[in-house]
Amino acid sequence: MTGTIYLGADMRPLEQGWTLMMSEPGQYQVPAELPRNAFNINASVPGTVAAALTEAGLFDPASPAPLHGKDVWYRRSLSGETPGPAVLRFEGLATIAEIFVNGVLRHTSESMFEPVDLPLDLSGEDELVICFRALQPHLEKKGPRARWRPQMMDQQGLRLVRTTLLGHMPGWCPEIHPVGPFRPISLIRPSRDAISDLRIGADLDEFGTGVLTVEFREAAGAEMAILCCGRTAQFERQPDGRMRARLDLPAVAAWWPRTHGEPTLHDVTLAIDGRLHSLGLVGFRRIEVDHDEDGKGFGLKVNGVPVFCRGAVWTNADILRLPGTAEAYAPWLALAAEANMNMIRIGGTMTYETADFFRLCDRLGIMVWQDLMFANFDYPTSDEAFARKAVSEVDMLLGRLQGHPSLAVVAGGSEVFQQGAMLGLPERIWKGEFFTDALAHVVRDRRPDVAYVPNSPYGGSMPFVPNEGVGHYYGVGAYQRPLEDARRAKVRFAAECLAFAHVPQQRTLDAHLPVAPVHDSRWKARVPRDRGASWDFEDVRDHYLAELYGVDRARLRREDPAAYLDHARATTAEVVTETFAEWRRHGSSCRGALTWTLQDLEAGPGWGVIDATGEPKPVWYALKRAFRPLQVLLTDEGTNGLDIHLINEGPTSESVTLEIACLREGAQPVVSASKALSLDLRSSHRIPATDLFGAFFDTTYAYRFGPPSHDVTVARLLDTYGAVLSEAFHFPLGRQQAHYSTGIEHAFHRIDGVWWLDLSTDRFAQSVHLDLENFRPEDDWFHLAPGRTKRIRLHPRDGAENDQKPRGTLRHLCASRSHPLS
Repeated sequence: MTGTIYLGADMRPLEQGWTLMMSEPGQYQVPAELPRNAFNINASVPGTVAAALTEAGLFDPASPAPLHGKDVWYRRSLSGETPGPAVLRFEGLATIAEIFVNGVLRHTSESMFEPVDLPLDLSGEDELVICFRALQPHLEKKGPRARWRPQMMDQQGLRLVRTTLLGHMPGWCPEIHPVGPFRPISLIRPSRDAISDLRIGADLDEFGTGVLTVEFREAAGAEMAILCCGRTAQFERQPDGRMRARLDLPAVAAWWPRTHGEPTLHDVTLAIDGRLHSLGLVGFRRIEVDHDEDGKGFGLKVNGVPVFCRGAVWTNADILRLPGTAEAYAPWLALAAEANMNMIRIGGTMTYETADFFRLCDRLGIMVWQDLMFANFDYPTSDEAFARKAVSEVDMLLGRLQGHPSLAVVAGGSEVFQQGAMLGLPERIWKGEFFTDALAHVVRDRRPDVAYVPNSPYGGSMPFVPNEGVGHYYGVGAYQRPLEDARRAKVRFAAECLAFAHVPQQRTLDAHLPVAPVHDSRWKARVPRDRGASWDFEDVRDHYLAELYGVDRARLRREDPAAYLDHARATTAEVVTETFAEWRRHGSSCRGALTWTLQDLEAGPGWGVIDATGEPKPVWYALKRAFRPLQVLLTDEGTNGLDIHLINEGPTSESVTLEIACLREGAQPVVSASKALSLDLRSSHRIPATDLFGAFFDTTYAYRFGPPSHDVTVARLLDTYGAVLSEAFHFPLGRQQAHYSTGIEHAFHRIDGVWWLDLSTDRFAQSVHLDLENFRPEDDWFHLAPGRTKRIRLHPRDGAENDQKPRGTLRHLCASRSHPLS
């Protein structure tokens, strides 16, 4: 069984030596019928058919050919392997796969999400063949009648097959069909120690004591103990035959999300008759759901502390290969961590990621919201066989994720309830016991330390309303509501939000999409859209471009495409800045929000805040600033004036100085103030700006007594050394009235081997962009205000020489040309 852990075993991935061939569906039934000389395409495992064909020059990811209409045969010789008992482990086969050993069918896998352990006796002259049967005939089969049909999918038969929806959502992602052994295949030589059905609990009680529990089944009697943090506990056999040990660890160093503390991990070791085996790293933490005083909210408390969850929805590290290694995940998750994200959601339209994903999130202090892979469809959950396999799938998934503190929320699926409800069906149709009871029971049994949500979204009179429970909020965004709607909607928790066609940096477009924006069909093919809609997410972005900057977007695009793209980049950066200021302000109803999505699946103006090459987009930098744990925010309260919000999410108090200044023509302070403050740990505060000024001043230009006195307000939070920790900006007359042509002074410095760039100005500059040849700045597309020098760390790009002085260009939204930096 896949639940068996072979401790101390010799486990060798079978990565090389594979070849593949393709045939018509059903043309060959067994390996003996195959023409031996037809295996002429080399393949790597783990990998996909699309990746192997691409490597051979037979597949174009930019114009993908359908792959579900063919049988694909993989072959590898096991000749030369030492004869004797062994286990072949298949961690993921996409999707209908027949496993042959020496020409004999040994197993048929019907789920992409089903790992398989196949015991066998090797002879030393063995051959392994896997046939991935054409999926199209299975997608065309008739099943129980569907009560609704989601338009976003290209095949309604996907509801009957356990496979990912990636590749099947036109307008959402490239139509690259997932076929092949996308997860490792390993040859295991078991040792004397093996356990099964492992369950690890690492909890933290309200007094700070860590409680480690370890349970499993084992075949042979032995003296066993568990070791952690220098303490030991013996195992005791339970009446049901399971072995169980409990270890109490007073004052243990807890695991925290990165925004609120250190994600401390501890090694757990199993001793069997003196033989030591690591069970991996665990973190001690406590997850609780906070439903607010009215019982209608949704938020997380970690170790008793309310945490504002922010981050993005994961798509995939590479849709061509569907990788599951730490090396593939690390660049994306490192950028998520750098952007002060403390949560990643794996949506139900994607695929399950491996334990390596969770190990990285454990170390980085990033919580994971895991949707189960059920999305939008009316699944045949009343069919006993389907439901049994689905429950087994979830049980195996959570069995592989024992002990990972990063796993915080499990949702039964994505938009299943919403899809049925939006089509006007009654609750009894779309709210099934499969999601509310069956899956909930599995999660409580396997991971009782995580929160469970029957579906995302969920809560309220309709499952998708944002003012109760978990919502998918697109009021600001697809529905083109004014920015004020982010407050008016009274969002409680947005499991996804703020989807826009985010324009990448120009360096990405020049290298991967050098075409005219909007007017070229190749550009439009990369713009996300809902299938069948008369609009796309570029139209959504352009709506807010006109609202924020008061320009004729069509004319700007026609007459100055470069300026149009810069305004488009700045638009989504400004929208997310304003929206998260509303959601994070003192007194907000919102307890978390995750942007849609973290990364693009192909280069272009996609939903991702990081482009498909791994380059952060302008909006990523805005989110990085909006997500700071130590933060100053400004909100326009109309005739109540301008409110300053101060947030300290960290585990220690902070001594800071707050500065605020209202500038005329972006340069002259007409009123200003400063105040030294001590921000308590994990606290938030609201201060009316007039409290600092000591007298009335129309900061929001709401009363309009005469002409406006200022056009931009700047608030800064400084540390005890005068360094800027955070900045916030307010435009009482709109951003279009704060456009200035201004000079910006710069200087490069190298300190302890690290390059820094200092910038200063005597007049406010909007959306300053740095384009450096061999360095990526730690901040970009920021506003630069007079009064203080902004120091920016520069990170060398891959292959760059760190001792080489940076060079490049600088421009801002109102500049007519770029200025050289050298």
